[in-house]
Amino acid sequence: MPHCILEYSANLDESIDIPVLLKTLSAGAVETELFPLAEIRCRAHRCEHFLIADGNPNFGFLHLQIKIGAGRSDEAKKQAADSIFEALNAFLQPLSDRQGLAISFEMSELPAILKYNKNNLRDYLP
Repeated sequence: MPHCILEYSANLDESIDIPVLLKTLSAGAVETELFPLAEIRCRAHRCEHFLIADGNPNFGFLHLQIKIGAGRSDEAKKQAADSIFEALNAFLQPLSDRQGLAISFEMSELPAILKYNKNNLRDYLP
């Protein structure tokens, strides 16, 4: 863990390099020293149908949800969330300076019960 799940309005396709944003989020998660690289999953979902505020077609949105496993202190989670949200906002600042943009973020901890995963990625990392 974590799983970084990004939803964004389709009208941002020309304004944001989504693969670069996902790499930025992954790097930000690693920099917290709370999440090992081999456990990070980032994905993006383009929302074709959306309505923002009064329906202005120039308004865009991004929502980042991060799901993490249980067991970290509240202080560590808060520091990680602050750091990742800061990285997200820094990446989006040039766009936010040009147009209406709604940015939201949440980090949630999954319960420690009945959680399964299998991961051999460390075997393939340098």
